[in-house]
Amino acid sequence: MNIKKYLKPVLSLVITTITITSCVRSNDWETPPITCNNRFDASTTTMADFVAMAPSSGTIKIPEDGAPVIFDAYVISSDENGNFYKTISFQDAPQNPTVGLQMEVDRSSNYADFPVGSHVRIKANGLVFGTDAGVKKLGSVDPTYAVGRIPNSLFSRYIAGVCNGGSMDIVPIIPTELPSLAAAQNEMYINTLVTIKNVQFASSDLGKTYLDYDPGTGLGIDTNRNIEDNTGSKSIIRNSGFFSGGKTLLPKGNGSLTFVVSRYNSTWQNLIRSLADVSIPDTGSRYDASPPVGGTAISYSGSFTENFESYSPTNLEVFPKYINDSFIGNRYWQLKSFGGNQYIQLSANAGSGSYTTYFIVPVDFSAANSMKFDVNVGYYKGNALKVYTTTNYTPLGDMSAATLTDITSNFTIPTTPTTGYGVFTPAGTYNFPTSLTGNGFVVFEYSGANPGVTTTIQLDNIQVQ
Repeated sequence: MNIKKYLKPVLSLVITTITITSCVRSNDWETPPITCNNRFDASTTTMADFVAMAPSSGTIKIPEDGAPVIFDAYVISSDENGNFYKTISFQDAPQNPTVGLQMEVDRSSNYADFPVGSHVRIKANGLVFGTDAGVKKLGSVDPTYAVGRIPNSLFSRYIAGVCNGGSMDIVPIIPTELPSLAAAQNEMYINTLVTIKNVQFASSDLGKTYLDYDPGTGLGIDTNRNIEDNTGSKSIIRNSGFFSGGKTLLPKGNGSLTFVVSRYNSTWQNLIRSLADVSIPDTGSRYDASPPVGGTAISYSGSFTENFESYSPTNLEVFPKYINDSFIGNRYWQLKSFGGNQYIQLSANAGSGSYTTYFIVPVDFSAANSMKFDVNVGYYKGNALKVYTTTNYTPLGDMSAATLTDITSNFTIPTTPTTGYGVFTPAGTYNFPTSLTGNGFVVFEYSGANPGVTTTIQLDNIQVQ
């Protein structure tokens, strides 16, 4: 073997490598900056003007070979933690936006290329635009869906970062602060980022995690969690079954919540980007989101009949002479009407979680001798009605602080029918004991849950004499 012939190219390579290395300082070995090129030089319209083009129903296709339709937008969503599956939400300004928009994309990990605050430019030519399930969406033509997902291979045709120097312009997004959850239920805020203070998770959801899980597979399930604020407004947070924070327990206190407003048809549902959007402590005070109502004309009497015929309209929940207290959950006794007869009704059916609600009737026990009422049940599924007396309840106060005497066993509460409704029948007469004196209350308690006891209870002709 010719050693000299073999060593010559090797030595040449070593010398060349040393020469190159000696020409570069150690602190010059850095990752080169990502260059940003404005693929779309300038916008041709505003995002607000583009969104205003949405038809009242259905969709339109922006002509592919027509005049360029290009607008600026700011990314407010993030799929980093599993929500916003294959969608990106934009608004037209980083602060005080006037409009929002959702883009359907057949790609994941969009946060890596377009993190929250990314200033982007969207070219809509060739895409479908319209309102789908109550939300303005931009996407591809699809034979199945009104607005389809843009294929990953075509995605870069329609969106690009706006450059700030040699890199993409990324700015802070300032959420719009709104006074209540009800205020967020306005079409102008859909697909924009908002913050609501004085929010808490509903008591019926406490003890739960952000996600439910399939007991068979252990996989996360798309889950709604109820939220409420100090004005009595209610809404939901919807989490994808892929949400990374799904096994975290819901916090018990009250605080602020940041989310992207959305809806599905007529149901408002809001999306958090991560647990960082939930600024609610696990401890601390809670407010009564469903406080006692009525009680503005309380009169203690030893002789009266309440047949509910003097009230209107139906679904009324406020009865000035009585107190209607949604103690657990958010359901009140409501005025109902059937066959020309009015009564009050409550059911846990079609709800979610636990419900305990009191209908509180003032009585002068020194003057009264007995009480009776008529009762009817529908779709019986467990005992839901209890009756009490109390003399130390503070009107519109905390029922848990009152001493309740259970007198339910003195009445006959129907246990049928299991489907449909029965008819009103007398529940019986209860004679007040002579030891029961002074002003107090007869309390009708509905206690149910879904899943669980969901029986409908109807009350009428409450009579004290």
